[in-house]
Amino acid sequence: MTIRVIIVDDQAMVRAGFAALLSAQSDIDVVGDAADGAQALEVTGRSHPDVVLMDVRMPVMDGLEAARRLLDPAVPGAHRPKVLMLTTFDVDDYVYEALRAGASGFLLKDAPPADLIAAVRVVAAGEALLAPSVTRRLIEDFARTRPAPRRDPKLRLNGLTPRETEVLELIARGLSNQEIAARLVLAEQTVKTHIGRILAKLDLRDRAQAVVLAYESGLVTPGQ
Repeated sequence: MTIRVIIVDDQAMVRAGFAALLSAQSDIDVVGDAADGAQALEVTGRSHPDVVLMDVRMPVMDGLEAARRLLDPAVPGAHRPKVLMLTTFDVDDYVYEALRAGASGFLLKDAPPADLIAAVRVVAAGEALLAPSVTRRLIEDFARTRPAPRRDPKLRLNGLTPRETEVLELIARGLSNQEIAARLVLAEQTVKTHIGRILAKLDLRDRAQAVVLAYESGLVTPGQ
């Protein structure tokens, strides 16, 4: 199955470079590009991509606002692609807010080409949070300095079994499925099953939102 991608960045050379790299892959088709968030909404509406590579800082409409609108669950019947945020900084409050809005993760613009290609494939497959150590540091920083209001977080986690709670904590600490399996002495497929149940019970899109909830709920404490 071919992954349909659009590239959103205010720099034409960046868009062209990413497009050339991704289009060379047999399983990826670049179906459009945009220079700002407003254009991204229009292009997405026309091309229905699977993944949107979204720059954070852009004129007219930044990537955060565009991600919010693309992923707004209040819009019935809207096409909701996976959104992968692009940033030049490894700690950026816009990226944190984008994760809360439902983005599937983020990638540094200076990441190696192979990482960009892998990122698109991973996000399209429903996974999230590339470079877990960097993501964990980002979320810890903003959970510490800008905590979101906690609305009975324990109640929301009460539906999880003890094992599911344990798996959620390890996800938030940046462990991969393989690492979680090794830590808990489980089969990797069993870990995937637990993660699927966690996402379903908590009504979450993917691992990115699971990490955010784990920090906001107090299950994982920044710097712990």
